[in-house]
Amino acid sequence: MKNSTLVVSFFLIFSFIACKQDAKTENTVETDQVKEVQKEFSPYAVNYTPKALPVNEDRPLFGDTHLHTSYSADAGLIGDVLGPVEAFKFAKGEVVTSSTGLKARIKRPLDWLVIADHAEGIGIMPMVLKSDPLVLENEFGKELHDLLKEGTTESIGEAYNLWVGSKFEGTNPFTNSPEFAKKPWDEIIEACENANKASNFTALIGYEWSSAPNGNNLHRVVVYKDGKEKAGTRVPLSAETNPDPESLWDWMETYENETGGRVLAIPHNPNLSNGLMFSDNRYTNGEPIDNEYAKRRQRFEPLFEVTQMKGDSESHPSLSPDDEFADFEIMDEASLGGNEEKTTDMLQYEYGRSAFKKGLAHEKKLGTNPFKYGVIGSTDSHTSLSTTSEDNYFGKIAQLEPTADPIRFEEVVVGRLGDPSVHVYAWRISASGLAAVWAKENTRESIFDAMERKEVYATTGTRIRVRVFAGHDFKAEDLNRDDFVDYAYKNGVPMGGDINNSGNKTPKLLIRATMDPDGANLDRVQVIKGWLDANGKTQERIYDVAVSDDRSINKDGRCTTAVGNTVDVADASYTNTIGAALLTAFWEDPNFDASLNAFYYVRVLEIPTPRWTTFDAKFFGVEIPEGAPKSIQERAYTSPIWYNSK
Repeated sequence: MKNSTLVVSFFLIFSFIACKQDAKTENTVETDQVKEVQKEFSPYAVNYTPKALPVNEDRPLFGDTHLHTSYSADAGLIGDVLGPVEAFKFAKGEVVTSSTGLKARIKRPLDWLVIADHAEGIGIMPMVLKSDPLVLENEFGKELHDLLKEGTTESIGEAYNLWVGSKFEGTNPFTNSPEFAKKPWDEIIEACENANKASNFTALIGYEWSSAPNGNNLHRVVVYKDGKEKAGTRVPLSAETNPDPESLWDWMETYENETGGRVLAIPHNPNLSNGLMFSDNRYTNGEPIDNEYAKRRQRFEPLFEVTQMKGDSESHPSLSPDDEFADFEIMDEASLGGNEEKTTDMLQYEYGRSAFKKGLAHEKKLGTNPFKYGVIGSTDSHTSLSTTSEDNYFGKIAQLEPTADPIRFEEVVVGRLGDPSVHVYAWRISASGLAAVWAKENTRESIFDAMERKEVYATTGTRIRVRVFAGHDFKAEDLNRDDFVDYAYKNGVPMGGDINNSGNKTPKLLIRATMDPDGANLDRVQVIKGWLDANGKTQERIYDVAVSDDRSINKDGRCTTAVGNTVDVADASYTNTIGAALLTAFWEDPNFDASLNAFYYVRVLEIPTPRWTTFDAKFFGVEIPEGAPKSIQERAYTSPIWYNSK
């Protein structure tokens, strides 16, 4: 019964796509309405000419590790017609025509991009469109091909029903076929190689391993340091071989041993795993994790995706009741599929801050911290368009691209297999996120190395710049040094690093945060501390360390005065008359105990700005969905710095 619910939901989506396609046949996209959209609404304003900035030590490189194109079955079979070539063009700042026929251009080019199409059935839609013999050689492929080529509302819906049903039944011949995957994988790699030749732009090769047992999200994006010569020697691993993440690590280890290459895996949106992503137990047999497991996880998974379109996973109000900013773009109804309703006890295994704390407890017991992660943000867009600006948001999937049609807000995008109480509707999806790396060169090697050493941070879509260093002997005046970066590296460690006990000296942090040059001012900078106390219990505390507008920080390290809100909802606008363009801080832990392991990470908050639903409401003349925030505070999260007591 649940399976049929999913099929019906996708059929409704296809009905929408087919109707749109039929409409375009009778009346092309060059209608007066679309011309007005292109003229007035930021997502379609193609007269803006973005420029790539040079790389230097004071500018992070912004990118996306998690973009899907038509080569992903759940993108190509439901309306995405853009492939890797178009995705790279868009990311580099070129104008492309979206899947629904709208002219689109990113507001500013990305510095780098990973196209992470699903390994399971990779390239099925392009192979169908080319009538490839590998599709036509079996009865299932021929039926799928003929239905999709027919192109009617009914045939498209039936084709996807066929695809989804065969996956549930284990009879799909394409989702776990290395022979079938070879051609599309080679095409993706070729697109990466060609895009990587561009000046000031890096295309990293990658794919998504899409394990979702019982609808619980255990997905990982696999990123290669290598080029075609090594990455092309084998096709991506399908999660249908084995849904256990340890099987992916086995595959990665074999790849590295046999090719001399390097790969890493990035778990994403743990908030939809229903307690599995950061579990205390192994997926394989349910037994408690051990030191060997912890070492392998730390080795192959240096980062996790803390924010993306399907919700924010830094923390949760139930886990951090004293954190007034924890309730941000939360999705906590159920798992990815909605098969099982979420319970409160699952939350501790789904959010980054909790995982960091649990990692300290595991380290004391096992000797290794399995959750010693750095953090990045990325989109998980299935439109081939990496858009993260609230006023330039093209939706999660092709049929949710900007439109006045109610589907833009009302389609169920998460939890389809569950009853309506756990459905997550499209208006809940976030225009998020970005991955920022501190790399000296815009190259595959330099970006990959920054990821491995965790000198990276996440933003919820804007390009906030933030640096943090920890050292034992820093002074407040070091923030203003002309050689700040060189000095900080020589005398401390950056985000993602370890600071060891040095004569019981208190760690001192140097922090610089700068607004997005095209965005909003900053509200505040916070240090989030977590530690394992003398009784073996995990603790956390938030410190406001820099605030704007002459507000004060009390003796408990908190600013209790809100920055204010200049958002004009009717006009979908705001002003930078509040907040600050630059905030800096020298901070020394006032409650430091040299005998206790701890971590510190920085959270930077912008002033309130309009949410994408507010921009839509203004332009299309529609109502903001009930329950949707009219404004949000975009933010950045740095990778932690880890204090080791021994």
